[in-house]
Amino acid sequence: MTTTAPSDVRPDPPESSDDRSLTEFGYRQELHRSLGRYASFAAGFSFISVLTTVFQFFAFGYAFGGPVFFWTWPAVLIGQLAVAACFAELAARYPISGAIYQWSSRLSNPSFGWFAGWIMVIGQIVVVAAAALALQMVLPAIWSGFQLVGSDPAPTSPDGAANAAVLGVVLLVLTTLVNVLDNRVMSAINRVGVTAEIIGAVLIIVLLLTHSERSPGITFHTGAAGGTGLLGALMVGSFMAAYVMIGFDSAGEMSEETHHPRRTAPRTILTALGAAGLLGGLIVLGGLLAAPSLTDGRLGVDGLSYVLTSSLGDGVGRALLADVVVAIAVATLAIQTAACRMLFSMARDGRLPFSGRLAKVDPRTGMPSAPALVVGALAAALLLLNFASPDAFLAIGTTCIVMLYLAYAMVTGPLLVRRLRGRFTADGTDETGAPLFSLGRWGVPVNALALVYGLFMTVNLAWPRAAVYDPAGGHWYFRWFTLLFLGLTLAAGAGYRAFRARATAAGAPEVVPASYA
Repeated sequence: MTTTAPSDVRPDPPESSDDRSLTEFGYRQELHRSLGRYASFAAGFSFISVLTTVFQFFAFGYAFGGPVFFWTWPAVLIGQLAVAACFAELAARYPISGAIYQWSSRLSNPSFGWFAGWIMVIGQIVVVAAAALALQMVLPAIWSGFQLVGSDPAPTSPDGAANAAVLGVVLLVLTTLVNVLDNRVMSAINRVGVTAEIIGAVLIIVLLLTHSERSPGITFHTGAAGGTGLLGALMVGSFMAAYVMIGFDSAGEMSEETHHPRRTAPRTILTALGAAGLLGGLIVLGGLLAAPSLTDGRLGVDGLSYVLTSSLGDGVGRALLADVVVAIAVATLAIQTAACRMLFSMARDGRLPFSGRLAKVDPRTGMPSAPALVVGALAAALLLLNFASPDAFLAIGTTCIVMLYLAYAMVTGPLLVRRLRGRFTADGTDETGAPLFSLGRWGVPVNALALVYGLFMTVNLAWPRAAVYDPAGGHWYFRWFTLLFLGLTLAAGAGYRAFRARATAAGAPEVVPASYA
């Protein structure tokens, strides 16, 4: 079926080469193009937010894997670098908001791409909730007054889980406000936050390594993994690294707001992941070496917050934890922004309920405010699960990773098919006239690694292990939460697609941009 873009998405006369790169795909420039290279890097790095996620999941990784779980970090980094390399190629060729949705649609077909975008945006909303929950790992360790509910700050306790939800909702109110103000305000906060996070991460690494209690050889000890065996320890211990190293595609997500996106986005996707991978790996290693004890049980409950305050003293430890709070806030903001751009991109194509409202951009601020409100409200609603049970913390965290990994595979899969059929070309130039980023002859092996790795990790993360998701027993729905949530997401998407098909048959054709044809 041949379709054309509706009149409200026909491009205005382009004003710059950046705008022309967007009009090629049938869209006009509505978002304000104000992000430079560092701001683009900040978008990807702040979504990954190594301080947020390492502090949030270090205790979990150590509790299941013992010191040997450190080696899951380089393994996951290699797999994700393969994914990032594929995404860098696509960001150069399709510099459009809604990266995963847009890339999958153009590599496969609009229907398959719609499901990739649908899974991705739901996953991003869950990531927003999971990131906001990370405050509980840090704020009560800085000052007990931040424990607003009960007295036990451990996120695995009923008090800690409920307090995490309260703190998370407060943070979501603030990030939603920023996401409706102005993209220059959002970008400035991102840049300042990322700079503070990088400085804080380097300081943490230096201080931990200079306060080492043991040698790096400890990373070959299974420790707590003795009961599950080395393979089981590594499979579950990899959850932390898998959760940390996602979101690098956000640099591509912000392409319509970035100067010279064909040249900038591919580089910032790779540098954001590379920098986070290096810093995060050193933080994990430093935490293992500097922990006062590996056997008293605290490292598997309180994680890195315990290491900082115990090894470095309350003053220095709390100052560094304050920097982690900044990282968590900026990460939540960046993830919410990425989800907003995905909603905006799909709504602009008329492919979501209430598309007209979700696709509206305030000409003064350059921000789509309706998606920010939707993402904020839905993420806050997810936080309420924490009041039901502390096990919701892990269920929410794992679910969001699985959703994003599956959406990534829905890009790397069609891309590999295109390569094998000889239909993916390296031709073209960026805004400066230089050749577009390309993997060249390494394209097929790197792409194949990216796809195999992504599918393997999706299955590994979603596997309903009772010891992981329902250790106390009695909550079968948390054990199966990820699969149930994914099933409901697909069912809801299929239901909406069926409804749209009936509407199309009744004379209301589905809008598909002309560039898809």
